[in-house]
Amino acid sequence: MKKTLLLIATLLLAHAAWSQEDVKYVDDEECGCELVFIDGIQTTQSGDRFGFKREDGTVIVPNKYLFVDKFHGNYCKVYMNYDSCGLINRQGVEIIPCIYKEVFYPTDSLIMVQRDTLYGYFDTLGRQRIPFRYPAASSFSEGLAVVAEYIDSEFVAYGFIDHFGNTVIKPSFQYALPFSEGYAVVKDYDRYGMIDRKGREVFPIKYEILTSMYEGHLFAGDNDGLALYNNRFEPLTKPVYTELVGKSEERILVKRDGKYGYLDNNGKEIIPCQYDNAGMFKDSRAYVSRNGKWGIIDRMGNAVLPIEYDNSGYRGEAYIYHDGLALVEKDHLYGYADINGNLIIYPCFQNAYQFSDGLAPVFIGLWGYIDTKGDFFIPPVFDIAGPFSWGRAEVIYHGEIHKMNTEGQCVKNCKNAPKSWR
Repeated sequence: MKKTLLLIATLLLAHAAWSQEDVKYVDDEECGCELVFIDGIQTTQSGDRFGFKREDGTVIVPNKYLFVDKFHGNYCKVYMNYDSCGLINRQGVEIIPCIYKEVFYPTDSLIMVQRDTLYGYFDTLGRQRIPFRYPAASSFSEGLAVVAEYIDSEFVAYGFIDHFGNTVIKPSFQYALPFSEGYAVVKDYDRYGMIDRKGREVFPIKYEILTSMYEGHLFAGDNDGLALYNNRFEPLTKPVYTELVGKSEERILVKRDGKYGYLDNNGKEIIPCQYDNAGMFKDSRAYVSRNGKWGIIDRMGNAVLPIEYDNSGYRGEAYIYHDGLALVEKDHLYGYADINGNLIIYPCFQNAYQFSDGLAPVFIGLWGYIDTKGDFFIPPVFDIAGPFSWGRAEVIYHGEIHKMNTEGQCVKNCKNAPKSWR
């Protein structure tokens, strides 16, 4: 479990460093389809092997890998087989040879690599900077990484190293998480606390539950209740909350006495814990449920959409706004409401999904796509239709899978499909 938590923290750090992707489609006369280029690079395939090429046709890597990720910035993780992982750059060079059990994306310009049961670190030129010596580790965050070292033949202790592998905080903890906003969660004698970058205990190691610092706040307590603290470690609430769900748009979603509500940054319960279920805020709106019915509230808890709608499909975030419209369900029929709660498209569809790229798949005998006014942009002719992503949607037409663009034109596997479904 400890190793899993550290690896999750590592993945979150890596994701935070990835930039927004640029997606482009190019016609390919050879296959009669469109090729997808993400940040200028396309994944290619031959049999069960994968490679990459550029828009001008230049092969970056031939089809030799069993599995590949997509490029994240300048790097992509590749697998030669199930247990041989490496990392390539945009020139196709294996900066980390494809011989390791696991490789992680760079953070703070260092790459964590697992060989057998031990972890070490390489730089982005592929030079090993820190040897394989740690039975557990994390990627770097704020200049330091969590590592575990054996203190005897059976037990390990957790501490922190710098970019050169120097021990900055000696391994003396039962467990530790990466630094966040200047502080790190550590565990000792089955209790959690926080230390600063010099290893000083700044929040007492006495709590059964403790979250990392996030946007100036943390939660601490035990199984009976959690309290919210600020980054000066001052309590903002009493320890009455049993669950911290997350934070968005200066609202903290919490659970108390079996009900969900929201705190503001000062710990005030700005929206009382009164909901059976609730979601994170997005564009100043969040979905909530009570007594089996669903609705949408604003950041002050005002009902934007009355709590009177159904959710038989349990679509969760699909019921919040996409392209300015929220999917709603009533009496087993689906429609859409605007950001002010007005029903723009009255519930009349047997099934439906959220809008993307200005279109939404709806079902009325067959699947088609409507625009934001509720008019059919692509008539209901599909056996199955999915939401658009990157300007493309997957559809099943007469039993065959195709890709379609936002103009209703077939762009992949088009031999037995019309040129356009509009």
